[in-house]
Amino acid sequence: METFTSTLQIGKESYSGLLRCRIFEWTKLSIRNEEKSACVERVPVEEIVGVQAGRLELLPKKRVEESETEFTVLYVRRVRGGQRWSLGHTVFTAPDPELRDRWVQSLRHSTEKYSEERPKNLLVFINPFGGRQRGREVYWTQIAPLFELAGVRAHILETERPNHARDYILKSDLTGFDGLVCVGGDGMFSELMHGLIGRTQREAGISEHDPEATLQSSSLRIGIIPAGSTDCVCFATVGVNDPITSALHIIIGDSQPLDVCSVHHRKRLLKYSVSLVGYGFYGDVLADSDRHRWMGPIRYDYSGLKMFLSNRSYKGTVRFQLAESQSSNPRDNTRCRSGCMVCSESTDRLCGFGSLVGSTFHSLSRASLSESQVSSCSVSLPGEWRSVSGSFKAVNLTCMSSACPKSPGGLSPSAHLADGTADLILVRDCGRAEFLKHLSRHTNNKDQFDLPFVEVYRVTALHFSPENNEEEEEKDENEGMETEEETEGSKRKKSSFMSGLCGAPPSRSKWNCDGELVAHTAIHARVHCQLIRLFARGIESSHGKRRGSCLMYYK
Repeated sequence: METFTSTLQIGKESYSGLLRCRIFEWTKLSIRNEEKSACVERVPVEEIVGVQAGRLELLPKKRVEESETEFTVLYVRRVRGGQRWSLGHTVFTAPDPELRDRWVQSLRHSTEKYSEERPKNLLVFINPFGGRQRGREVYWTQIAPLFELAGVRAHILETERPNHARDYILKSDLTGFDGLVCVGGDGMFSELMHGLIGRTQREAGISEHDPEATLQSSSLRIGIIPAGSTDCVCFATVGVNDPITSALHIIIGDSQPLDVCSVHHRKRLLKYSVSLVGYGFYGDVLADSDRHRWMGPIRYDYSGLKMFLSNRSYKGTVRFQLAESQSSNPRDNTRCRSGCMVCSESTDRLCGFGSLVGSTFHSLSRASLSESQVSSCSVSLPGEWRSVSGSFKAVNLTCMSSACPKSPGGLSPSAHLADGTADLILVRDCGRAEFLKHLSRHTNNKDQFDLPFVEVYRVTALHFSPENNEEEEEKDENEGMETEEETEGSKRKKSSFMSGLCGAPPSRSKWNCDGELVAHTAIHARVHCQLIRLFARGIESSHGKRRGSCLMYYK
């Protein structure tokens, strides 16, 4: 489309409006009609939410005033000093009605041309019980009005029981929907993810219970409106837990591929994970906190302190497959950001050069591709297998940084969202003071891996075997973390005072899989590259500079 320009007014001030390629900008004019270069606002047309003929007022409620020369543009505005977005709203006045109509038509045409992946119909799941029970209020007071302004239609379903959303996705007709949205926390997102992956494999005739199966990715994206007690996935992929920001990412049709880790026991799928698969400390904290749900979110702090004081460790063997690519490592001090080259190179490597043969593990790559390319990428990733045995305070596997407001860097600050790998963190048996040093470094800028009892590897698959015999392993399905008599193979040093305070330690821990307990201790975990897509773009880097009233916008 050719360049379109004219003078425009905002209130009593004169501006030079310019629509060129994929940018709409307006520059303030001086009294002599000269442009003031320091007073310009630029908005990519992909981030225009809507264009309305006339004067659109949003407060105290939506109202459109008819006008022959005015038009209103709604767009993404970045809030200074962070990843938060807000809805920009500017009313322009054109010199005459004909120019007004041309501006409206040109802006709408450009927005449609460069925003082909915007959703028009969404299936929205609201969890009215999770977190602080504010999902319903968040959606109807903040999100629904935005969807209406953007012309997005939404079919609403309030969940009534655990796994309601997962079962609905597995059984219902999803024809006509462009995406799924959850209003809740990480547990709600997990339901949507399990339902969507399960449905896609069933339709493709793929068994989820086969640990070596190449999983198919879906063309549907998942949107997350944070309204839970923990919103780790949203924070790690958007950079902030803010419902308005997440809604705007959904509206403009952003797409962020995400690696998923499958967790199997023998030939049985246990769970999918995108953030944490943790054994030892984090498993113990979750198992203990489940006994204190009446305490609310504070139960995690209570159980965390309790498990820290208990100073437990568990014997086992970890076998893992190292990542083949050497383009990054867990300690390179880089950060996965929007447009990440490591993740982009992974997409090119997996999809651009056909399939490689010779490994028992296959992964499906799914980036920001067209729907016809979704199932065209399949490749095997051979890598060296290693084995580590010993007594571990924690065994953690994460496909992302797992950052959250309390831990801005997360478990592994340099982990990537979509490179087909996960970071394996092994914390060996150590004293309370040493372990506290490791935990405290999650909240500051110090390297949490620069400790003699901590090891970190970038991997694509993992096997974990506890020291317990098979009889003890079979008990995992039916028992919680109950006190057991220690066997010769599981004896550990322990303080009698702390044991009396926190109870006798069990001989094995539980796996914490994205906030849910897994029944078995012996597991096989494997990373599936870019298996799902979110309505997000990753955390943006702060490259733009602001001078005066100049607002710079970047894709």
